[in-house]
Amino acid sequence: MTNLNPNSSYSLSLTIELPNIPGTLSNVTQAIAGAGGSFEQIFLIKHTRTITQREITVDASSEGHAEEIVAAVREIPNVKILKVSDRTFDLHSKGKITVTSRISIKSKAELAMAYTPGVGRICNAITRDYSQVFNLTIKQNTVAVVTDGSAVLGLGNLGPEAALPVMEGKAMLFKEFADINAFPICLATQDTEEIIETVKRIIPVFGGVNLEDIAAPRCFEIERRLRQELEVPIFHDDQHGTAIVSLAALINALKIVKKSLETVRIVINGAGAAGIAIAALLRTAGATTILLCDSKGLISHSRTDLTPQKQEFAVDISGSLVDAMQGADVFLGVSAPGVVTPEMIKSMSSEPIVFAMANPIPEIQPELVNDDVAVMATGRSDYPNQINNVLAFPGIFRGALDSHAKTITEYMCLEAAKAIASLVNTSQLEREYIIPSVFDERVCQAVAKAVCRAARQDKIISE
Repeated sequence: MTNLNPNSSYSLSLTIELPNIPGTLSNVTQAIAGAGGSFEQIFLIKHTRTITQREITVDASSEGHAEEIVAAVREIPNVKILKVSDRTFDLHSKGKITVTSRISIKSKAELAMAYTPGVGRICNAITRDYSQVFNLTIKQNTVAVVTDGSAVLGLGNLGPEAALPVMEGKAMLFKEFADINAFPICLATQDTEEIIETVKRIIPVFGGVNLEDIAAPRCFEIERRLRQELEVPIFHDDQHGTAIVSLAALINALKIVKKSLETVRIVINGAGAAGIAIAALLRTAGATTILLCDSKGLISHSRTDLTPQKQEFAVDISGSLVDAMQGADVFLGVSAPGVVTPEMIKSMSSEPIVFAMANPIPEIQPELVNDDVAVMATGRSDYPNQINNVLAFPGIFRGALDSHAKTITEYMCLEAAKAIASLVNTSQLEREYIIPSVFDERVCQAVAKAVCRAARQDKIISE
């Protein structure tokens, strides 16, 4: 397998001391480059007649690769490494989010209004009219990011504490991209009924719930029940966020190859939460030929091990992923690293579209098939066409909260996908630009507006 490109996930900061002799720094840079490191910045910290101290930031491709880079620098004569730090760990130190007050309390009068006794009037107002909780508290702009830690990223069942950094990150993205207050709720249980009951008990504080990193098939039942029993937006991002952004990218990729969603043969590898949701949304959007595969091969009527969610997409043919991909127009992977080979890509139809979205290592690395695909996308930020859920969930919740939607419907998801796709116009569209950047400031607003319109059309808005 081709080595992954160095990226900021494995970014190092090296503080070094070296003799103030011309050419010494070049020895350091040559050693780092020779070890395959990618330079970010070099800062001068101290400069005297005899020595200089510099801080060098370098991207690596893995923890092992980072150790190789450091070892290469240690081998240089007369160069001292004063400090090595992992910039990703530094960024996470003491957490990534905090709670701050919207108002300052600088007088007794302000204290009396913000807290006792004035706050009692607000409590009574909510008692008289429950809807006032959305006007007079944080509920109207606050989302719970809920997990049981059973399916953290691509890492597996790590538990609630290890899931907390991801949930903090999610809360941070809600604030940065949609100005929504979000808080991580990591539950010390993986029991379906306990999770449902816990969310129901804490819901007075929150205007919506983003379910995250909960394993299938449990996640399907949790989302279904919470949507049924609560009247606030419930959204499982691993399902619907992935589906929305995948559909948005596919809409534009199909324009490049001049094929229609209704006629293409689509193979989805990975029949967990994301794969099932992608298949469902593609079908809603008009796709007619969808072959869903899991680790045992095609989801076929002949199999006796299918969950109800998989049975919905079962087909009459049997076989492996290799069989499914022969003649396929589109491959969407939400599965595992390296499960697709160049030969499998070559067996697809002309001008194939390949979305290899397993993270951190895709189903097949782009370098291996660059000349054999019409459009390639991954889940990584260091390749073109990143399929990133941050394009969807901030705008989804912004629109749902602003419209006072009681739930989130499939139509809202469909319109969100179309809104994202529309931001790449025909003149900009090319094989390495089928979806907007996560930093495109138009995205959240466009998605939110589309969600608001869909909520009104679906008539799910609270009075």
